[in-house]
Formats: sequence, C-alpha cells, structure tokens
Amino acid sequence: MSSGAIAVIPQIKPLVCPNCGGTVNLLGSRQAVNAVCPNCTTILDATNPTLRVIQTFHAKERFQPLIPFGARGKLHNIVWEMIGFQVREITVEGVAYRWAEYLLYNPYHGYRYLSEYQGHWNHGRTIPALPNLTHKGRKEAAWLGNVLFTHFQTADATTIYVMGEFPWQVRVGEKVTVKDYVAPPAMLSAEITPGEVVWSQAEYTRGTDIWKAFQLPGMPPTTVGVFSNQLSPYKGKIGGVWKTFFLLLGIMVAIMIAMAIMNRNETVFSQDYTFTAAPKGEASFVTSEFDLKGRPSNVDIDVKTDLDNDWAFFGLALINEDTGTAYDVGKEVSYYHDSEGSEGSKTASVTIPAVPPGRYYLRVEPEMDENATSARLSQHAMRYSLAVKHDVPNEVPFIFVFFLLLIPPIFTTIRSIKFENARWAESDYGPIFKSSGSSDD
Repeated sequence: MSSGAIAVIPQIKPLVCPNCGGTVNLLGSRQAVNAVCPNCTTILDATNPTLRVIQTFHAKERFQPLIPFGARGKLHNIVWEMIGFQVREITVEGVAYRWAEYLLYNPYHGYRYLSEYQGHWNHGRTIPALPNLTHKGRKEAAWLGNVLFTHFQTADATTIYVMGEFPWQVRVGEKVTVKDYVAPPAMLSAEITPGEVVWSQAEYTRGTDIWKAFQLPGMPPTTVGVFSNQLSPYKGKIGGVWKTFFLLLGIMVAIMIAMAIMNRNETVFSQDYTFTAAPKGEASFVTSEFDLKGRPSNVDIDVKTDLDNDWAFFGLALINEDTGTAYDVGKEVSYYHDSEGSEGSKTASVTIPAVPPGRYYLRVEPEMDENATSARLSQHAMRYSLAVKHDVPNEVPFIFVFFLLLIPPIFTTIRSIKFENARWAESDYGPIFKSSGSSDD
C-alpha cells in the first residue's frame, strides 16, 4: 500500500451522545480525545466508552465548514481525511477577526491542519524542533533550520466553535496566545498556554489547490487583501527588472556615444544682424549660401538676441538652391524681467530633421511690435545673430527612451512596495513605508 493511501480502518460502532441521545461517529482514528456531538454541539470525552460530557455550549451561530467531514484530498502526494473543525477569534482594537481550522488525518502520517481566513489558506503541522529566537532589526525573529522568520503579530485567540473530533483536549472559550512569524510563503506559529508552547509550521496554499485536492464543487472563496505569509508576485522580479534596465541603459549610452562620434556637428553659417521695427518696408531677406555635406541629417538654426522686456518673431525658411525645396519654420523669442524675477529667454533654437545634402540659404523675416518698442528702438535697435549647424547630436530621443526604460522597474518596485505595505499593515508593526504626515517589510 502506498504511503499516500488511507488504510482500512475497522468499523467503529456508532456511539450515543449522553446529552441529546444523538449518534456520534468517530471519523478518524482511535486516538481521538475529544469529540463533538453534531446535534447539540456538546463536547464529549472520546476516551470514555460512555462518551462522558466534558462541556456543553450553545453556539450563537453555527459555522458550516467549506470542506465536509470525512472528505478526503491529496496534498503533497498524501491523502488526508477531514475529521475536525474549529473557529477561532482574535480581537484587535475592538474588531473581531475569525478564521477556520480544519484537522486532517492520515494513519501513516498523523495530523495536519488547514487554516482559512478571507480566502487565504495555509497547510501546516506541529513541529518538534524548537526555533532559535533572535531579532531582525527592531522585530523579533526566529531561525528554523536555515530560514529566518520575522515576527508578524502576537494576539490572544479564543476558540468559539468546534465540530468533529480532536486528538487533544479542546474547549469552547479556550484562550491561547498566538505568535506568528513569517518568511513567505512559510509561517511559523507558537501557541502559548500556561506551562506549554506548541510550535507549528505552515505554508501558504492557493484555494484552487485545496478545491482540486478535495474535489470540492464550485470555486473557493475569493481572497481579500494580502495575507501575512502570502508570497509576493513581485518576489525576485525587482532585481531582474533593474538589472535589465541598467543593461539597456548601457547599450543606449554606447549608441549615443557612437552617434555623437559619427555626427559632424558642423557650423555651416553664422552671421550678426540688426533689426529695427518700422511701419513700412520689407523686413525679409536671404542669407548667403552654404553647403550641407554628407548624409541626410538634422539642421539646427540658433537665434541669439539682445531683447530686454520685449519679444520678436522670426519666420525662417531653409531653401535648397538647386531644387527650390523650402523648409519653413518659425520661432518666437521673448524675455521679460522685473523685481520679482524673469521669464523667457533671449535665445531660441529650432531643428529641421533629415535634410538632404546640397547647397542652401536662409530666408529670414523678423517681426516685432512696432508700437510697443518704438520708444526703445528710437535709441536702440534689436541686435541678433543666426547660426546654422548641420548633423548635430540629438539627445531628445535618448532622453525619451531613458524615461521609457524607467517605467517597468519603477512600476514593479512601486507595486512591490504597495504589496508589502498591505501585508504589514495588518501586523504589529505597520507598513514598511508611510506617506508623510502619518505615524510609521
């Protein structure tokens, strides 16, 4: 017989509850210490042939286990039978939190348990080894083997409902102090009563795996929030995405350096001018010719002025002398200042991308507000210079790509922090990071 199989258990004669006369069937083994009458919820001494009454309680509400009594399911290649069910409760800041525990039995492997809270499940067992208690920063911690568990929460738990059978003394109203330590997806718990500490270790298990193992109908309860030892979906990903970012950033920088070396970055035209606004006269003019050599590339037209609390507009056209092809652009330059500060700039630049090589000239048409500037221009005209640069390194696409590359690692890091904050918000310590103005992984 395989170790995962349930052995054939000799038929146990149904017993009669001395409190209500109902039938009490022992599902698991002859090791049962307590059993609960399913009719009147009286707790009975299963070691006594007459099922002596230990405790009679009248539950304010009955809880229906999600896994039926006697249901069998295979977890980690071992078949388990559900024989016991209890509901426990803790109260934190006046709010009661309840979770369910299912006792599982296999005659070869003993007992295990499943706990469920708001759709989150854990599969656990008691352990004989004593963890080594220590500290991790300001938190308590415990070593079990080579795994460090960080203290999550300490609370007093009360048993409020029991059904089925148990190999230990169980009572409604029984109180224990529970200390939970986490190393997701594992959890280490200590149940402390006067004179005894019982340690157990559990592993976070998906509800869908429980449903599949026990072949339960429908779907498991939807999870709510983040559980204390729930494995983060971002675990191990943050380092990877940042490593990828720096790798791609290095490639981008290498490309940018290579392109900067290849760029001619050549000033092909430069000239100073003076402009005076006048109600009459043609302001436009053309510059002398200049050559754009090599491959098709960008052309920068830089404008520098001596504007002071004024503005000017430059209509510009880069014209190919041979083909007549014109690239029309316009640029406004303005600069204002007072005792409170300044705005604008006396310089401006405009870029024309992918201009084919050839012989070119500029058509320039400056414009100013002749009324606003007449007083100033009567004494001082605007002086400005034009410079044409060809095949200039362009950092803008690289800046755009840089911020684009930043999105995945920043997004993943933020999501991971939010996940961990949601986890530790339910602990004794609060979230890892808090927004400014609030009080405290």
